[in-house]
Amino acid sequence: MNVSRRTLLRGGLAVAGGGLLAACSGRPGGSEIVVPTPTPLTPRSGRSVVTKTLTARPTTLDLGGPTVSTWAYDDVLPGPLVRATAGDLVRITVDNQLPDETSVHWHGVALHNAADGVPGLTQKAVTSGQQFTYEFIAPDPGTYFYHPHVGVQLDRGLYAPLIIDDPHEPGAYDAEWVVVLDDWIDGTGTTPDEVLADLMASGSPSGGMHGMGGMGGSPFGDAGDVTYPHFLINGRVGTTPDVLGAKPGQRVRIRVINAAADTIFAVALGDHRMTVTHTDGFAVQEQEAGAFYIGMGERYDVVVTLADGVFPLVASPIRKDGAALAVVRTGSGPIPTPARAAAIRELTGPVLLGSDLRPADSARLPDKDIGQGVDLALSGKMSTYEWAINGAPYGKNEPIAVESGKRVSVRVTNMTMMTHPVHLHGHTFALPNGLRKDTVLLTPMQRMVVELEADNPGNWAAHCHNIYHAEAGMMAALVY
Repeated sequence: MNVSRRTLLRGGLAVAGGGLLAACSGRPGGSEIVVPTPTPLTPRSGRSVVTKTLTARPTTLDLGGPTVSTWAYDDVLPGPLVRATAGDLVRITVDNQLPDETSVHWHGVALHNAADGVPGLTQKAVTSGQQFTYEFIAPDPGTYFYHPHVGVQLDRGLYAPLIIDDPHEPGAYDAEWVVVLDDWIDGTGTTPDEVLADLMASGSPSGGMHGMGGMGGSPFGDAGDVTYPHFLINGRVGTTPDVLGAKPGQRVRIRVINAAADTIFAVALGDHRMTVTHTDGFAVQEQEAGAFYIGMGERYDVVVTLADGVFPLVASPIRKDGAALAVVRTGSGPIPTPARAAAIRELTGPVLLGSDLRPADSARLPDKDIGQGVDLALSGKMSTYEWAINGAPYGKNEPIAVESGKRVSVRVTNMTMMTHPVHLHGHTFALPNGLRKDTVLLTPMQRMVVELEADNPGNWAAHCHNIYHAEAGMMAALVY
């Protein structure tokens, strides 16, 4: 089992292998947190039961040329798609064949607390050689994904899409593609645990200063800490990209998921305009864009009418060198090179920032008076690689207590010169413009007041979805 420098620096605060995201079983800030006991669920009348067994284990993956030793679900990247219809009972058994403990978090899903997958808050970690079954009723339709919530395991191959379908949606498109973005370093001469240890030892980006290419004019300031040798779409590098086939004139829904650990992307499809229809599962007032930003943990659904030919689908990493590439083929033509794809004109024009979208009326929180206000202040030091919420790292900060049934105003303040994707478990929140999200990018020194409905009692994590920031302390418990 790998014991990082983190364990020594925190004086035993973090458990070996599990890290801060699995630390402090029950006692962050000295306050008692009771981990819920899972109880078997009964399927609703007329609804299906979606069952699957996921085996997490060490494996060797072909990324389309580079071959890496890593950890993955069922030896594939991304892992197996889990798909259900709203109202179905989802029952997933995780078989942990890793040399470390693990868990699975169902990112963005407002499920009951015992299935949320956060060791120390909602369950005990699944130890090596053991199994754990997650059960939940699939709630809001949308594009989601699942990943571990232990240490920096997300920066391996342990992630996969989760789609919850709306039985009442007309589906005004001819085809659907799920596109998963990632930054990749595991098995390339280092591991995510070693990357974290280097960051915490030196306070400087892993492998030296990262590249300054890739949408350098973005609003995000310093947008990441790690130099990645590869960027992936659907588990493949750009030199041998995933090819998405359709016919000219077809309307395609593309569900885009950013499963990266440390990278914000700008996404564009060459020679096309996209219509953004959803973010984090919820409908928006449709907006056309040539490109859009997507932070770690965010999801965007777009619809595009395809032209005739071969076109690059590009995810350009912000303030990093390289690009992720897939190819859309509706006709004849050569496959574009990564260098040509990264230079498409759609990436040089205006890029849509998701928080500027407006919600569809169906996605708005009902009007309600604010019953409580709380603070979520993000802080940190790059020089010592220490990150915190409300003045202290997770395990030393006090849980944020909210009152059940109240509309809660959350004053989120970024007190750093980095951009942080802030993610809240078990809920969505409304931005000042009413947009419903579960993950939002906060730019350097930005302050944003969001509202959440305290209608899902339990122990919930609120954290930066840069996995290295979260593991170094930028996480808090929200409890009620």
